[in-house]
Amino acid sequence: MAGNLIIAINRQYGSGGKEIGTKVAKDLGIPIYDQEIPEMAAQKSGIRKDYFEKVDEKPTDSFLYALAMNTFSMNGTVNPFDHTLSSDRLFNIQAEVVKDLAKQGPCVIIGRCGEYILRDEPNRISIYICSPMDKRIERISRLYDLSAKDAQKKILSIDKKRDSYYGYYAGKDWRACASYNLSIDSGTLGIEKSVELIKQYIAIRTA
Repeated sequence: MAGNLIIAINRQYGSGGKEIGTKVAKDLGIPIYDQEIPEMAAQKSGIRKDYFEKVDEKPTDSFLYALAMNTFSMNGTVNPFDHTLSSDRLFNIQAEVVKDLAKQGPCVIIGRCGEYILRDEPNRISIYICSPMDKRIERISRLYDLSAKDAQKKILSIDKKRDSYYGYYAGKDWRACASYNLSIDSGTLGIEKSVELIKQYIAIRTA
């Protein structure tokens, strides 16, 4: 595979997708981008970082968006009710950042419709990481010291937001296997074997 290798990962909340992506990036010696993307978008646009964070991988609705943005204190630099500052504009700015990163060199992109944004990139490998609910509840309960009930509530809430976000911008179901080159059940394989499977796939794909 000539050119830059771009690994775009979508993941169910609690599946360990970020941890898996981080380990893959480390083993391959390439950067990984997740929370850095809103920061880069803010630097690129001059718009405050917290605007990007407020709508990051969350449902898009103009009325709810306006209400959410009204929670920010005004600093005179950006009016959240300005028609030019829509969630669509914020998404497009982040999409430009993702495309710029893909041009700079090999990397791992976590979430943010990276698989869709880079759909025309011949060197993009798209991966979906899922896990059975009981495994995800166990993981989130352990990581955030939550009861099983609260962990499940958090999982369902965040998955719903990601589903809505992806569906709005990509126009398809984020869980559809046809959207990805590789789908992995990390709950069954575990983190380390999931990492190894991804690296094996990359080795086969790039041979």
